[in-house]
This record gives sequence, structure tokens and C-alpha cells, in this order.
Amino acid sequence: MLKKVLLTLQIMFVLFVAATVLLYFKAVDVIQTPHKVDEPKIIQISNGESLTSIARNLKKNNLIENEFYFILYSKINKVYPKVKAGEYLIEKDISLRQLADLLTSGKVYLRKITFAEGLTAREISDILYAENLLEGDFKVLKEGEFLPETYTFSRGTQRQKIVAQGIDAMQKILDQAWQERDADLPLKNKEELLILASIVEKETGVATERPQVASVFVNRLKRGMLLQTDPTVIYALTQGRQDLGRALTRRDLTVDSPYNTYKYAGLPPTPICSPGAASIKATAHPDKTPYLYFVASGNGGHNFARTLQEHNINVREYKKHR
Repeated sequence: MLKKVLLTLQIMFVLFVAATVLLYFKAVDVIQTPHKVDEPKIIQISNGESLTSIARNLKKNNLIENEFYFILYSKINKVYPKVKAGEYLIEKDISLRQLADLLTSGKVYLRKITFAEGLTAREISDILYAENLLEGDFKVLKEGEFLPETYTFSRGTQRQKIVAQGIDAMQKILDQAWQERDADLPLKNKEELLILASIVEKETGVATERPQVASVFVNRLKRGMLLQTDPTVIYALTQGRQDLGRALTRRDLTVDSPYNTYKYAGLPPTPICSPGAASIKATAHPDKTPYLYFVASGNGGHNFARTLQEHNINVREYKKHR
């Protein structure tokens, strides 16, 4: 009887060892072998999410073969306490070990939010609030203080953080431009540089033209001439809240506003938009030209003139082309 019991125990022990060995090699294979990922996937780990919930989510998205092995590996290697909340992008085949390393790395997926050059503070604010993956409110933006650029963020980032980055970026660009500006600019400070750059930004979308456009306004300021620029009148009428939606009329040019550069000399009191770095640089280093006028050419650019007579000819050509 005792021999049978011992034999049974021996058999059970051998089976247990064999099963343990098989489980070990299976686990090693699962841990080290890349799991096939058919298409890029974004996995979100929430704050305080349980290990079981994480494993279930990974299995649901076909990123692991078996929840059991992920949980077992995580407990043995103390992975779970180190898992960081956020979104993670998996673009290619990944092993269980690599997946665990990614989730503890904190290298969360960064999204992008882009602000085009020439947007007003109101338009920038609208874009920030329209992005529902951002959270929270932010301080009211002053016109021109935010650098239009592409910024990266992770899900749940506070909007104020993006605003702070944009303001800091603008100050750095503006400080550098002011320090390196041409010595003969008729501008008192970097705020005036920003104001003029915002006008240049609104006047042309052709990058190569910006230094020429800036030269026209610089020449006019030096001579005490009215700037007579349409974008400032449009800003006077809309305050940057919306597009005018129509062409300017002669009556518009008589609006009584400090932004009306057909009526008041010098620069308007504030920027009329957020200029990009290129427009700020062009304004700090305008071309040396004799130009005092410019008008649209009809093909996306502008024709420049030294005298009113030349300018009137260009205007007639533009009207004929239009």
C-alpha cells in the first residue's frame, strides 16, 4: 500500500515538474516573442487603473496573447506600481516585455495642435477650446503675445500649459529679433516691432515678399506718412473676433478708430494678429528699398512702387487683371 502511495506521489511530482517546466518555457516564449500588431494602436492607461483592467484592455486590442502571462510577469517583476497613466502608441510588433517597458517608461503619445501664422487672439482661443483632449481654462490672451506654431501635448494636458509655451516662445523670438534688429528702424521698442510685424503678416502670405512689405512701412514711418494698410481697418471693424466677410468700402476707411491707419498716423495701439517668426525677422531686417506703395498683382503677390504715379498704374493693372 505504501509503495503505491509513494509511486503516486512520485508520478505527481514528475508531472508537476514537467508542467512547471512547460509553463516556464511557455512564459519565456510569450514574454520574449514579439506579438503581431496589424495596425498602429493607441492604448490609454487611466490613473489608478487596476492591473487586471490594463491586461484586459491589452488583450481586447490584441496586443498580448494572454492576460494571465501579462499579470504574472507584471507581479513578478513589480511592473504594475511603475505603470504611468497616459496614452501609448504601438506601431509595430511588440513583445510582452517590451510592452511592459513602454508602459513604465512614461513615453506617452504626443499629439499636435497647430496655430497658423496671422491668427488673432480670439481665433487662437477658439482652437484651444475646440481641442477636447485638452483640459481646463486659461488666462485671456492679449493680441499678438502667442507665437503661432505647432505644439505637442498628451491627452489631459492643461490648456494653460500650451498658452504658457506660446507666450514664452513669442517672447524669446521677439527678444532676439529686437536685439539683432537693424539700427535704423523707426521703432521705439520691441512692442512696436511686434505691432508692425503683425501688419506685415496680414499683408502678404508670400514669404519672399515680407522684407519688401516691411520696407514700405518702415519708409512710410520714417517720412511721417500714414501707413494706410487695410488689415488694420479690418481689425478696427471686427476687433479680431471674426472675418469681415466682404471687401472694404470707402466708408470703412473713415471709421474712427486708432486702428484706422488711413485716419491716424503711426502704428495702431496693439498688434492685429499673432505674427510668425518669419514676419518678425523680416520686420527687424527689412529690405533697403525706395518703395512707398504696393498693391496686389493678381497672382498672389504684390507690385511695388516708388511714387504715387507708379502705384496708380499698378492699381489700374490690378483692376484690369481682376
